[in-house]
Amino acid sequence: MNNFMDGDFLLDTDSARHLFHDFAEDMPICDYHCHLSPKEIYENKQPENISRLWLSGDHYKWRAMRSAGAEEKYCTGDASDEEKFLKFGETLQYCIGNPLYHWAHIELQRYFGIDTPLNARTAKDIYDRANEAIKNGDFRPQSLIKRSNVKVVCTTDDPVDSLEYHKKLKQVSDFDCKVLPSFRPDKALNIQLDGFADYIKTLGEAADVEINSYKDVIAALLKRCDYFNEIGCKVSDQAFEYVPFTVSSDDEIDAVFKKAMNGESISESEGDGYRTAVLLALGAKYHELGWAMEIHIGAIRNNSTRMFKAIGADTGFDSVGDSEIAKKLSRFLDALDVKNELPKTILFNLNDKDNTVLATMLGNFQSSEAQGKIQFGPAWWFLDTMDGMTSQMKSLANLGVFGKFVGMETDSRSFTSYGRHEYFRRIMCRLIGRWVEDGWYADDDEVLEEIVKGISYNNAIKYFGF
Repeated sequence: MNNFMDGDFLLDTDSARHLFHDFAEDMPICDYHCHLSPKEIYENKQPENISRLWLSGDHYKWRAMRSAGAEEKYCTGDASDEEKFLKFGETLQYCIGNPLYHWAHIELQRYFGIDTPLNARTAKDIYDRANEAIKNGDFRPQSLIKRSNVKVVCTTDDPVDSLEYHKKLKQVSDFDCKVLPSFRPDKALNIQLDGFADYIKTLGEAADVEINSYKDVIAALLKRCDYFNEIGCKVSDQAFEYVPFTVSSDDEIDAVFKKAMNGESISESEGDGYRTAVLLALGAKYHELGWAMEIHIGAIRNNSTRMFKAIGADTGFDSVGDSEIAKKLSRFLDALDVKNELPKTILFNLNDKDNTVLATMLGNFQSSEAQGKIQFGPAWWFLDTMDGMTSQMKSLANLGVFGKFVGMETDSRSFTSYGRHEYFRRIMCRLIGRWVEDGWYADDDEVLEEIVKGISYNNAIKYFGF
């Protein structure tokens, strides 16, 4: 029997152990998509305790706790920090097979030096030991990033953001990690949602553009792209249940835009016409600037109206959608490609039924402009599991060029979540190692080193131009 999460955790062959320990383990991290706060990175405050570090804002943990029957007070409510941690420890022992169980123990081991399994019996002792480590150590954001060997962090930022903390971080002399903004225009695209009109007014003020039409929205967004570019942005990010593609006339789009600004309801097809026009303009701008365009496809958000009204968005009430995505996605990419305006693009799916769709879509729009210009993004969110990551990598390997894959990102709000990169690398080396052991791939150390180090870090650095 293997020991619990020891140094060879998940590494089930000699080849896997060699690839991980000799090539992948010590590679730096490029976190090209996350939700860390640049303000928190800059202010660099020591956390009060492990609950504040671990549980605040972590909807993965909250979902698990709710599923185990925990009252909301232990997640987002007024229970004490200790009570919340103890309740999480009680929950975790039942998360057999859930990556949360693995992530939590990797983090306990790497950041706190604690290798005791967390459960109801041990939670109080681990809470005290972890807090003692925090009291006597440096668990500030910048220190945690340094300890994790992170060289690039791309935060997720709204076009109206001032990016003041990204500017301030450039002046921090003893912090060598690049903290760069990512352009996330979702609020300008979500014409059907409440608050759209107010947001557009804010966008106009930020861009110093008077907005009276949808083309003015585009002008404001393009102006903000230029501003983001000056601060070092190299990545955009858009998230949809499906990628829209509905061609409408200028008059039709403006009529829809005026309805939205007047607070009138907008149908899905009307909204798609507006979104398509704005997205095409943005895609062309990303290409002009040399940015990569990330598209996250497939989330149904805020499913529980009751909990959305109570505690808001991004609190653990999202799930996987099952929309058909292939045709409209193809038409969108082609509309940019035919004009030579298609930027480097990373496609993420949230439903594993779409693995083959995206893995084959990549090959339609590749060019020598970049190696692996169109990427199949790593397994994301609900697919960020051993099975999900393995399936994504197998699909890419079967149908694309796996060796040019840009690898893992955290998609996280936590400063200790870099254990997810280790988790990914172990699973990657397990997969490649098995292929080598089975004689499916040549046992060529020089080539294997390039592939493993590339997927771990090097490919992303080259792809984005960091």
